[in-house]
Amino acid sequence: MPVIGLEVHAQLRTDSKLFCGCSTDYHDAEPNTHTCEVCLGMPGALPVMNESALDFGLRVSLALGCEVVEEQLFYRKNYFYPDLPKNFQITQYEFPVGVDGSITIQAGDGERAVGVRRVHLEEDPGRIVHMRNRSLLDYNRSGVPLLEIVTEPDMESPEEGREFLQRLRTTLEYLGVFEPLDGAMRADANVSIEGGSRVEVKNISSHRGAERALRYEITRQRNMLKRGSEAVLETRHFDEETGVTRPMRTKEEEADYRYFPEPNLPLIRVDEGMAGAAAEGVPELPDQRRERFREEYGVTDEHAKRLTAEKELADFYEDVAEAVEPRAAASHVVDELLGELNYRELSLDEWFEGVGRETAVEWETEIVEMLRGGEITDVSATDVLRDVLDEGRSPAAVVDEKGLTMEGADEALKCVEEVIGEHRETVEDYLSGKEEALNFLVGQVVRRSRGKISPREASDLFDERLEEEK
Repeated sequence: MPVIGLEVHAQLRTDSKLFCGCSTDYHDAEPNTHTCEVCLGMPGALPVMNESALDFGLRVSLALGCEVVEEQLFYRKNYFYPDLPKNFQITQYEFPVGVDGSITIQAGDGERAVGVRRVHLEEDPGRIVHMRNRSLLDYNRSGVPLLEIVTEPDMESPEEGREFLQRLRTTLEYLGVFEPLDGAMRADANVSIEGGSRVEVKNISSHRGAERALRYEITRQRNMLKRGSEAVLETRHFDEETGVTRPMRTKEEEADYRYFPEPNLPLIRVDEGMAGAAAEGVPELPDQRRERFREEYGVTDEHAKRLTAEKELADFYEDVAEAVEPRAAASHVVDELLGELNYRELSLDEWFEGVGRETAVEWETEIVEMLRGGEITDVSATDVLRDVLDEGRSPAAVVDEKGLTMEGADEALKCVEEVIGEHRETVEDYLSGKEEALNFLVGQVVRRSRGKISPREASDLFDERLEEEK
């Protein structure tokens, strides 16, 4: 059975870097424009601790159920790499922010707690841009505050690794400490099988990438065992394009980094005031919100789980549920809206950017209200939603233009009579006991009315109309 542990690095959402005042808003900036003497590692430049980064680290530790370490210390982790201008990284080592927490994940048919060994702060290195015949260095990222979350080796499959990363990312988003941008969350995976040597796979940048990397590495190690050899203790790189891992270097041990305390940063003592302020910054977390949605709104377990998987989605749903029946809102948001957005490869945030968040809430509320009030059928509602997303028009405008309001009783009965007259053979099949024939007849009515007559209404009318012929 595979044994999997993860080391996850998440960039914290602070305005400035961990040990200097340079801006962390570097993603669209020119290379090497968000730098100073400190983050470039120039001689004599002294680091100053970012208090917000510590507060964020405390919040995450508390949210993960960790024990906060009252006295914390930074160390120098010594190694050479071109993106590390000082030739050492300032990081926490023996005295991190928090220890001994956990995250609960879905494991098979049940749930299991994955232990969180430690949560600690460190500075991010710079970025190497590899080109065809040269490599360029951009130090804008150098010194950005990272929070590293190290798990116990409690996961047993690639799916569990992906599930852990998704749960962790959602928790960080709820805490407001993390900006979900490309590259802002990276993972290193430690994998071994059958009691063999541990292999580290570096710099996995997505949940799907983690699952693919773990699956490939587990298969590779199993194939080695079948051939009579064993995996060696090493660090490997995962290639996102090919889906394979390749050797990088032999695995370093802790002694290779020659850790020693950073002489230019004092010991940090976390008093009751700091811990209390961090605790106040911990909001309602995903599991708590999921349970509240079930109890307060009466939604299904599956809907509650899906709605709370992203904070933006949960906030959006609650705004809609304040105006319409909560269970109807949950059903339409999860089963219809998210499906249409996924089909268009459009995120909720991108939709908000296009039409405005308040407008999006108003339009979703309007569709659910029309459905609940019997103004439009389920089929018509789908057509309305598609037009709303594709053309950016209000639901009312779409309904008026296309004439999608539900047909009156007389018109509906007339449509049923026409279908009965045109499909007598199918009617006879139904009367002889072939229940599936009714589905065809109902489909003809819905299609003829362009969705203005719902399948349920058509079915009821057929039952009433053909009862006299049975």
